[in-house]
Amino acid sequence: MKNIYLLIFLLGNVTFSFSQTESEAKQFWNSLQNLCGKSYEGKLELPVNDKQFGEKRLVMNVKYCNESTIKIPFFVGDDKSRTWVLTYKDNRISLKHDHRHKDGSEDEITQYGGVSTNSGQKNIQIFPADEETKIRIPSASTNVWWITIDDKTFSYNLQRIGTQRIFKVVMDLTKPIENSDIPWGWKEK
Repeated sequence: MKNIYLLIFLLGNVTFSFSQTESEAKQFWNSLQNLCGKSYEGKLELPVNDKQFGEKRLVMNVKYCNESTIKIPFFVGDDKSRTWVLTYKDNRISLKHDHRHKDGSEDEITQYGGVSTNSGQKNIQIFPADEETKIRIPSASTNVWWITIDDKTFSYNLQRIGTQRIFKVVMDLTKPIENSDIPWGWKEK
């Protein structure tokens, strides 16, 4: 009889521990949520001699978070046109790029991105281009984006499969900065 009680106790604890374990996608999501309301400065690591990004101040602002959406405006110098929009649903994360003009209207090339194909890992999520991206921007149909996060850095990365070009921006999470700038076309929801 003691063995049965022991077995029931052990099974109960095993079941409880499995139900308490979060998926790696959810752990990644929670790490991003912890950055909400903060801004960080970073640098372009690749390509090395890129004049459009490499010579300008790069700032990300984890500006909006709710249970299923995180919006991260990304400023390149005075250009406040870009916002990374991440969405969590069914243990998958999607990444979309919201591009705006100064007047707030959508850029012709916007709302492209991808969805993770599995739950990824707690410190990296990979987003291959989705069908909407293929239709909107045929040349981007082989794009793969990935975001990494740990205690010290956040990185945003892009590679178009079949090319040598890799884009990588790394943000320093150890030094939050003051930033009251509003991205072009910003809406809270």
